[in-house]
Amino acid sequence: MNIKRIGRRAAVFAAAAVFLMQSFAMAAGLTSMRFHSGSEHDRVVYEFSSLPVYTTSVSADGRTLTLDLADTSYQGFQEVPAKGTRISSISYNKKGKHLIVTMKLKAGLSYQVHTLKNPTRLFVDVLPSSEVTGNTDAAQNAQVPAANTSNAENTANTSNSSSAASSSSSKTMPSAIDGDYVQQIAPGLVEHTYVYWDDYGKVSAWFLEADPARYKLVPVLAKGKIPGREAVSGIVARAGGVAGINGSYFAPNGDLIGVTKIDGQVVGTTYYTRSAFGLKKDGTPMFGKISYNGTVMVGGTTVSVGGVDCERGEDSLVIYNRAYGATTGTNEYGREYVVRNGHVTDIRQNNSPIPADGVVLSVHGTVADELAGVQVGDAVKITEDLGDDWDDADFIIGCGPRLVANGRVYMTADEEDFPADIRIGRAPRSAVGITKDGKYLLAVVDGRQSHSVGLTLTDWAKLLVKFGARDALNLDGGGSSDLVINGDVQNSPSDGQERLVGDGLVLVRK
Repeated sequence: MNIKRIGRRAAVFAAAAVFLMQSFAMAAGLTSMRFHSGSEHDRVVYEFSSLPVYTTSVSADGRTLTLDLADTSYQGFQEVPAKGTRISSISYNKKGKHLIVTMKLKAGLSYQVHTLKNPTRLFVDVLPSSEVTGNTDAAQNAQVPAANTSNAENTANTSNSSSAASSSSSKTMPSAIDGDYVQQIAPGLVEHTYVYWDDYGKVSAWFLEADPARYKLVPVLAKGKIPGREAVSGIVARAGGVAGINGSYFAPNGDLIGVTKIDGQVVGTTYYTRSAFGLKKDGTPMFGKISYNGTVMVGGTTVSVGGVDCERGEDSLVIYNRAYGATTGTNEYGREYVVRNGHVTDIRQNNSPIPADGVVLSVHGTVADELAGVQVGDAVKITEDLGDDWDDADFIIGCGPRLVANGRVYMTADEEDFPADIRIGRAPRSAVGITKDGKYLLAVVDGRQSHSVGLTLTDWAKLLVKFGARDALNLDGGGSSDLVINGDVQNSPSDGQERLVGDGLVLVRK
């Protein structure tokens, strides 16, 4: 064979190999997808290794949005079910080097496409046509090359305009943390959606920062009383809040497990000394360990309090106040003293009505024997001690363990005697905290699911520090972990739906 011919063939093969390598290198890799249906828009977020060239088009009836992603690979990409208020479905088809994304929309809607360079994302907002402004005659299908992207929103293609801006109060902002998707929900209210991978798999977490100058954080009982159980979305709606998160540990019947104080009144206790979060009347946040010590002196006899607003145990005294509902719900194996204005006003056997301006002392066994001589009219003195500073708190949520103190990981699970199902392993988690600049921080991480493997308590604490927590407390987790904003659940509770919980922490506009 001619040497020159061999050389020419080699050169051709080499050029082809270079071309193929360049083509492969230029292919945009679609790595993940997120979907959120909120009060103002449905949002689909795609993450890429590099931003592809894309075009958009809308059908004549406005009900089908097509996104054509050129030269896009999607090996390992997993679709997330997307059915929301405005998007009915999303399908994917590979045509040559193009990935065709087809979104079925409900009537009367428009869209906006935005891109970010670092991290590399393309996201589509579907919203009412009235929320989109701009030149209605503008071209809508122009290709947008990756070289034109920036760290901020740099493109906005709509069914009416190629450069329209949404009039929604929800705004996307750049983040210094790779994988963090930042959205301003409202003035003073910012949400972070953070997705990353560690040695165990994919982790998905949500963080909500709230300005205390604009929002008040309040504890709210499920169904307004104890015992009660209700979804966090229901708790937030009843309180008229803009957002909320699950709170205390609770018993199956809804009794709270942990020292809890609402509007200055103790409504829950525990036998353990554990960490708590609270706010003083002037709004000063408090973090630390707390224990409940209560006594009742009646008829010249002093006895210890076994608990507040909880199921009465053997040989104990329980205080029931109006937070427990209309009656004590106790069985016939005890005795109860109705107390108003510091005196016994009635003596009953069980299931006593709880006065709005008083309490019921419910006793059993040896404690009932000690107070056998009490009569109507006897004076009653109730003393409740929560420890230094806590007595001055307007509200307290006792949960734990402590996760962050002074901007550093400070995990107290072992010393607070938490069981293994809370202390050990990766799981869905919830937390409340205060950021270094004084904002409220509500946070959840999903677990036990393909999109998120959960975190250990220590890793959860590290993540909270990464997102600016100065102090933070672990809340009830597992299937209870639930963050709600504007009526929508942001995460995916591991039960497959919202768990009914005993109480929640709710952000209310001031």
